[in-house]
Order: sequence, then structure tokens, then C-alpha cells
Amino acid sequence: MTSNPTGRAERRSMLLSALFALVLVAACSDGDADRATGDTGAEAAATEAAPEPAESDSGADASAVEEAPEAAPEPAESDSDADASAVEEAPEAAPEPAESDSDDSDGSGAGDSGAESDSGAGSETAGETDDAAASADDSAVQRIVSISPTGTEMLFAIGAGDRVVAVDRLSNHPAEAPVTDLDGWNPNIEAIASYDPDLVVLQASGDVVAGLEALGIEVWGHAAPSTFEDVYAQIEQLGEVAGQSVEAAELVADMRSGIAELVAAAPDASGLSYYHELDNTLYSVTSSTFIGQVYALFGLNNVADPADADGSAWGYPQLSDEYLVDADPDVIFLADTRCCGQNAQTVAERPGWDEMTAVQSGRIVELDDDIASRWGPRLLDFIEAISEVIVSIGVTS
Repeated sequence: MTSNPTGRAERRSMLLSALFALVLVAACSDGDADRATGDTGAEAAATEAAPEPAESDSGADASAVEEAPEAAPEPAESDSDADASAVEEAPEAAPEPAESDSDDSDGSGAGDSGAESDSGAGSETAGETDDAAASADDSAVQRIVSISPTGTEMLFAIGAGDRVVAVDRLSNHPAEAPVTDLDGWNPNIEAIASYDPDLVVLQASGDVVAGLEALGIEVWGHAAPSTFEDVYAQIEQLGEVAGQSVEAAELVADMRSGIAELVAAAPDASGLSYYHELDNTLYSVTSSTFIGQVYALFGLNNVADPADADGSAWGYPQLSDEYLVDADPDVIFLADTRCCGQNAQTVAERPGWDEMTAVQSGRIVELDDDIASRWGPRLLDFIEAISEVIVSIGVTS
């Protein structure tokens, strides 16, 4: 068989072309594989650098967390600039941008931290409010000692009785008053201070007041009133000192209206005379005293006035049996039923008194000493007793 050189050459050429094509294809396949491997590596690197790509919108927040010092106890407050930028850069859809200040990669811890921070601020504000309220309560007196029977009655009447820790031996009203052996007539500073009071109520006495104030104890002192307005002013002043201003004002209003009603209910008594007895040694009061002004509300005439016309007895003259028999009062008011055991029978047994109009007509009024001698809230009871007598008489003599 003869060979064909031309055919062989053509076949070799075709084989070389095919081989070159295969090499080229293989090379292209390797390049694609390399590119695919490179892309996967880049994605892996990106994944390691940003483990939570879904929350990458708060990248600025994440950087803020990284830059915040670990020792900072409240990064939400200390990193104020970083937080501000995080808020500005956070997408509108993010409901709580402050949550980005978290050590947790998912941001949930930041939400808790932010909530705790806000809650802490709220608690601090609430705490300050509570402290202010407690401070306001602390500013009001908490332990009160009263060595004035009138003052004691006022304190309980205005609602401060629950803070009264001790009263003098004569403060027998109301029944719940904590009576002690303290002496209002001869106050003992050390004995009073032993009750650890922050307010002492007493009838004004310079040395005692100075001694208590030297111990850092507040003192409210009062004098015997000259007018009804003095009484009302004292109640309101004590209310202010004891932190019971509203209650004191209400008490004064009730007293004013109650007294007006009692006076209006009684007929004109300007034709009647009276004698007010302080004790069985026949001390009395004149119209210049506060007690005298109580009777003057009804127009009653005081038989003791001539006995102290010059005022030398300061409105408290001591009378005699003869004087009173001659004066012949229409009504006798006894304000010594407790102290001295006086009553209608003992009066009638006095020499010559059986001839008096008051005794013969049975117009002897047995008062409660305490009510008649104290000018606190029970002043209304005293005035009621007078009003009832005048109403029972019915007409002027």
C-alpha cells in the first residue's frame, strides 16, 4: 500500500488543532474554578468580619460599642457622641437605635441596657420625688409635748393628736391624750426634753422657752386671749406650726358659725344680771376679761364689774358674801364644780344666799370648770350652756 503524504499531514494538523483546543478548554476550566474558589474565600472573609450582616445597618453603632471603654458602667450615657451618630445613621425602621450600644453581637443586650438605663433614670427621678415627699413630712413636727390644757385640746381638734407624745397632768381632754406628771405651772425643762420633742406647746414663759430653744426644741407659746379673734388666731397659728393649717382653718370656721347660731337662738338678755364664780373663795371675773366677753355676747350684766372699776384686780376681783347678796344676781354660773365641789345645794347653804333671786328661782348653772376656763374648741360648749339658760328663761327680766 502506498502512503499518501498529503493525507497524513492533514491528519496531523487536525490532531494538533484538536489537542490545542483541549488544552485551551482545560485552561479555561481551571480559571473558572480558581475564580469560583476566590469568590468563596472572599465571602468567607466577609462573613468573619461581619458575623451579623443582617444588622449591618447599625454599623456606626457597632463601632461605637467597640470604642467604648470596657470599664464604663453606663456606655449609653458615657458614649454620648457615638450614640448620637448611631441614632443619626440608623435606618428609620429601627425602633430602638439605642439598642446598638450593646456588647452582644445581635443587639438584644443593647435593648436591655438602654431600657435599664432609662428605667434607672426614671427610678432616680421617682426616688428624688419620694425623698422630697419624705423631706416634706420630716419638716413637719413629729413629736409634740403640750403642757397647756388649752393647747392640748387645740392640737387634737386640728388633727395633730397622733403626734402628741406627752401632755401635762391637767390636760385631761380628750380622753386619749397621753397624760403624764409634767407640770404646766412649774415646767421642768429636763423632764420635758426627756420625751425628745421637736415641738413644745405651753403658755408663754420666758425662761422655759429660752431653755427649751437652747436645746434646739421649737416652742409655741400662747397667752390668755383678750378677744375671740385672739382665740381664732391662736388656733390658726398652732395649725401652721403643727402642719395642720387646713384643719385649723376649718375649726375656726366651725366655731364662728356655731357661736353665731347659739347667740341668735337666745333672746335678748340685757335685762338679766349674772355672777361667774371661779372658786369657792368667791373670786370672779369682770366684763374686761375674755370670760366676761363671752357673757357679753348675750347682753348679760356682770355684777362683779363695780368691784374692779379701776382695774387694779386685772379683772379678777375677790368678792364677799355681803357684796353678792346685795348685788342679787339673776343667774349664778359655777365654774368650780370640779375643783371645789360646788353645786346648787352648797350655794343655797351659804349664809344669806337663800335670799338671792338666782337661788330662789333655781337659776344656778353648774359648769364644767375645764370648759369654762379653756378657750379652745370647747369654747362652743361653754357658750351653748349660757345660751340654753337664757332660752329657758325665755324673756328678759
